[in-house]
Amino acid sequence: MNTHTPNIRPVIRQLDDAAINRIAAGEVVERPASAVKELVENAVDAGAKRISVDIADGGKTLIRVTDDGCGIAAEDLPLALSRHATSKIDGSDLLNIHTFGFRGEALPSLGAVGRLTITSRVPGEDAAEISVAGGTASAVKPAALNAGTVITLRDLFFATPARLKFLRTDRAEAQAITDVIKRLAMAEPYVRFELRDVSNDPRTVFKVEAQTGDVMDALKGRLRDTLGQDFTDNAIPIDTERDGLHLTGYAALPTYSRGAAVTQFLYVNGRPVKDKLLTGALRAAYFDFLSRDRHPAAALFIDCDPQLVDVNVHPAKSEVRFRDPGTARGLIVSGLRHALANAGHRASTTVAGATLGAMRPEPTEPRVYQMDRPSLGPRVPIETGFAEMAQDYSARVVEPAPMPEPETDPSDLPLGVARGQVHENYIVAQTATGMVIVDQHAAHERLVYEKLKTQMAENGVAAQALLIPEIVSLSSGDCARLLEIADDLARFGLGIEAFGGDAVAVRETPAILGEVDAKAMIHDILDELADLGSSQSVQARVEAILSRVACHGSIRSGRRMRAEEMNALLREMEATPHSGQCNHGRPTYVELKLADIERLFGRT
Repeated sequence: MNTHTPNIRPVIRQLDDAAINRIAAGEVVERPASAVKELVENAVDAGAKRISVDIADGGKTLIRVTDDGCGIAAEDLPLALSRHATSKIDGSDLLNIHTFGFRGEALPSLGAVGRLTITSRVPGEDAAEISVAGGTASAVKPAALNAGTVITLRDLFFATPARLKFLRTDRAEAQAITDVIKRLAMAEPYVRFELRDVSNDPRTVFKVEAQTGDVMDALKGRLRDTLGQDFTDNAIPIDTERDGLHLTGYAALPTYSRGAAVTQFLYVNGRPVKDKLLTGALRAAYFDFLSRDRHPAAALFIDCDPQLVDVNVHPAKSEVRFRDPGTARGLIVSGLRHALANAGHRASTTVAGATLGAMRPEPTEPRVYQMDRPSLGPRVPIETGFAEMAQDYSARVVEPAPMPEPETDPSDLPLGVARGQVHENYIVAQTATGMVIVDQHAAHERLVYEKLKTQMAENGVAAQALLIPEIVSLSSGDCARLLEIADDLARFGLGIEAFGGDAVAVRETPAILGEVDAKAMIHDILDELADLGSSQSVQARVEAILSRVACHGSIRSGRRMRAEEMNALLREMEATPHSGQCNHGRPTYVELKLADIERLFGRT
């Protein structure tokens, strides 16, 4: 609770420039990574093709950004350290922004809380340098520099020591800087980035070369360098457009999911953003394929006319506001679902890698060859791995399946031809390049589930009318938000309508759910709306029932299948979208390449 001395009238004062800049720095420069972000974005805006960043002690004692951009003229250096002085906009239209920066706050804010030096040279002129410490600037003086700009920031927050207490360890701050550089590097595949830690033992932390080729190829190469080969091997390209918004990027298969949302990168007009609307749309696109504790991996880029999005809604510009949020959300959901459907039965290659890793035994002692043994000695039974199966052997080889018709090449069958069944649950199939092991229950469960969803989409969700409508009291804001999506809820059998004041009447619930707690369901929907900007709560509950129905209606584990049944299941998997993962995002099959199998046995 605020208290103030009675009979003393507060006096309004005009703060001096130093205090103003330090306050601005508190909004813009939260930690060393924030300073790196601002300086690297300035380098990109300057047209740089090579950007190098040096840090020491997690950026607390040194941040140096070197670029080969257009540079700053000597006479403009003092103005560059003035608040709200920028070369990127003229101030007439704050919605027509094509650059990262536009406020003119970064350099004066950094100069207010640290020791800042700018050395720059424009083509055809001599280099010049200016320094500022704690808000006090020096005179411009000549310097030596071939081209571009070098900005050196030392002793960050020396002018505001209290801020230093809130910084984390050097290692944590250095990791945050690395994450910032990687995010910016993904958005600029044609720019070379390098990050070096020069604290004690200088080393290169991150380095990517400039990509060439068309945009999608360049982006794939940059994502491979930043996120790893596994991501690009298991990602599908996204390229779709709607109402002036263009969505591109790469999204990973559901079987390449993560335990946390750490591999989700979203950009609007090249600007990295962390926006609830966009992350909610990404989650919605995958919610039918992943359990709640798994998260999709994706790098998505939305490009549009700057007039359609407002980037001036957050001090750090990490959030944006679309003129039509529904279009942006719908573009992501429909674009991703369409791409995932086109991926068909495809599953993550990392599953096969994990399988081979599990098969490869760890040597516990040096290998001893027969020729090295001093004598034969008594024979000792060798652990083969089959002893535990001796009492309950459950594998059989099926009769050779009829070969496909001559016009169908066996190599055209991605999941191959069934050759056997193991433990009455796993189908072993031979492909042109290796073998496939299929979990028959999980695979058939997904096939039945997809059929049920198709039937529901065609016929709708049956609703059951409540004899006595349930009245749910809400705040005025929650009531308005809920009524805005009433039509969407009705498609899934939940009928609501306004009931005077700040309440809604629930008149119908989805029949497939049986008896439900309507009030709890309404509050779950509102929680999702507040957290993600949209709600799939009712749809998720309906489809959870369909999933359970599919589970009970699918081929059970322990059932022996004939060769024609197994092959029919394989062909249906090939023709059904999303059949590569079960209803919880786990793989329904594992593919092992012949080369990997031969390497497992040391044949290569």
